[in-house]
Amino acid sequence: MKNDYYLVIYLGCLNTPPRIAFNILRQGFCMDDLLKYQIALTMIPGVGGITAKKLISYCGGIDGIFREKESALVKIPGIGLHIARSVKQFNLFNRVEEEMRFIEKHKIRALFFNDKSYPERLKHCDDGPVLLFYKGEAELNKRKVLAVVGTRNITEYGKSKCDEIIAGLQKHDPLIVSGLAYGVDARAHKAALDQQLQTVGVLGHGLDRIYPPLNKPLALRMLSEGGGLLSDFVSQTLPDRENFPKRNRIIAGLADALVVIEAATSGGALITANIANSYNRDVFAVPGKTTDPYSKGCNQLIKTHKAHLAETPEDIEYVLQWEVDTPAGNRQQQLFVELEPDEEVLVNYLRSNGETSFDFLVSNSGFTFSKTSVLLLNLEFKGVVKVLPGKMYSLNGKIY
Repeated sequence: MKNDYYLVIYLGCLNTPPRIAFNILRQGFCMDDLLKYQIALTMIPGVGGITAKKLISYCGGIDGIFREKESALVKIPGIGLHIARSVKQFNLFNRVEEEMRFIEKHKIRALFFNDKSYPERLKHCDDGPVLLFYKGEAELNKRKVLAVVGTRNITEYGKSKCDEIIAGLQKHDPLIVSGLAYGVDARAHKAALDQQLQTVGVLGHGLDRIYPPLNKPLALRMLSEGGGLLSDFVSQTLPDRENFPKRNRIIAGLADALVVIEAATSGGALITANIANSYNRDVFAVPGKTTDPYSKGCNQLIKTHKAHLAETPEDIEYVLQWEVDTPAGNRQQQLFVELEPDEEVLVNYLRSNGETSFDFLVSNSGFTFSKTSVLLLNLEFKGVVKVLPGKMYSLNGKIY
């Protein structure tokens, strides 16, 4: 009974639907069982984030996926015989248990997609990974999150602009996210640390190694100064080329906005920018000389309207509508709150519809993901909006 009690609390924290929670309890599951199946799901060939979530939904829970008959799995829309057989033939539970021992030994947290500590922004991405491995202390759901990417061949100009932008945004206390690669990534992490900001590196391999190895001291400094390392790959996963586009989608999905500092016309930085655009994130690019090969990608993003021009930190502040936070002691609810025109748009939707989902507000307001996030955060800060479970919002009845 005691274990059941703690499991009920755990499932409640995950916002697990009652039917699934009941099935888990009825079958006598413990938290280790849940983690075992969560890890196993990510190791099935051909099963990515979208497919995994679909399987969980149709099978009534993560354990049901492995218990379901092949004939039933085949009938799930979009699954097919190949994936159904991959599920039924999965026999790597010894490897799964080895991974469980690894994350326990190294104090790594496994964040499942319906866990409250899973990055909220990434939940809005349909292809977001179902399971993340995280080591560190940085808050992944921080109020303001900025991703910074660019070329591995950073120039003195790129270093200067990276330092300038992060130093200029320091007063907003954003979480800085990048990929711990050579060049712009490493410079962004270092600039964040120099400004006493939390910074998280997203890896294209398991947490049992650091790649490139020369960045290991930087990674250790990030961990020791309140940052973190994040991956959706199990340990022993090598930094193979095909892993980095998967890594890039996490960088794009974690943040409110993405800044590209020096990039060629092809490569990982532009891939990340395109992913960020597909997620309705604001993308910024630092312009450079037309003759500079590592400015051509940034100039192209600006020219094709895929990125905002970012000459200074103020350009980013203006688009994102970032304002310096007021100390908590100075916050007071007001009887009459002055709203900006864009804030009025969201308030009117909430007034007309009552409890409303974040996705509905994005799709109906015409605002981007990041702008909607900023507006809702400002409204919450003013005491106008309440955040409800399940990514729902409503007006604060005390004021409206």
